[in-house]
Amino acid sequence: MIKGLAITPPILGRISIGKVVEKNGKRLPEKDDQFTITSQIQGKEGWIKHPLDEQLRASAPNQKLRNIPVRMIFNDPELNLRAEYTLFDRQTGRPLCIGNGESCQRMTAQGIEQHPCPSPDLCTLAQGGNCKPYGRLHVNLDESDELGTFIFRTTGFNSIRTLAARLRYYYAVSNGLLSCLPLQLTLRGKSTTQSYRTPVYYVDLTLREGIDLKQAIQTAKEIDHQTKVAGFNQQALDEVAREGFLNVQFEQESIELVEEFYPVEQEQSVEESRNLDLSMQLKRSVQQVS
Repeated sequence: MIKGLAITPPILGRISIGKVVEKNGKRLPEKDDQFTITSQIQGKEGWIKHPLDEQLRASAPNQKLRNIPVRMIFNDPELNLRAEYTLFDRQTGRPLCIGNGESCQRMTAQGIEQHPCPSPDLCTLAQGGNCKPYGRLHVNLDESDELGTFIFRTTGFNSIRTLAARLRYYYAVSNGLLSCLPLQLTLRGKSTTQSYRTPVYYVDLTLREGIDLKQAIQTAKEIDHQTKVAGFNQQALDEVAREGFLNVQFEQESIELVEEFYPVEQEQSVEESRNLDLSMQLKRSVQQVS
């Protein structure tokens, strides 16, 4: 296999809780209070909706899509949800630095270098809001394609923290049968002092409506037994996916996707951030010499 090529789950569409709108000649992200399921094709008015969006919306209260029935395709929580601090180059959509709060990989003129990752608040390269937590959740919505996924991308701490916790909890209580549990994405809202008491929406992962935890675990056991009898090897699928993710160090995104998370007003150019980083390094070097 070609080294450096990201082998990720096949993506059939996108799940979002916002969109990009044009205001005063600028394209800015705008949050929404409901899910939207789109294809991977853009038209003049934005991303084209997937047929599943209309199907699910038809049975939703007031046609507000706030619950989406999903299934995980992997048992390992970290294969379903990947999250890192990521600094993107807005001109190309290419990540320049990816870290986990402890260490990071940074693209430089000399190649990829390893550095400590102090988190965006303490990193000189990340000043100006260029570096954010970036999460990607893969879920299955279309039972006719059991290995195809819809991807939910987010830079929200609330969504990433909640989804990470839920995935690990469900994995633990089901004895590792995460891919067999009947789950749903649920949109929740809350207000904080930072949001000036206006609602902030984030994504949660819950059991499907009308199913309690004991029923869900029993269902997962039955599905696991049936798939094993049929010859399905979930462990091998997880391992192949893990190898595919590790085949690349920097997974590029399109500029259209990156702009959903980086408001123009809040953004500091990557070149300015680089200059600031070099300036701080030079100052430290001068202090050490003196």
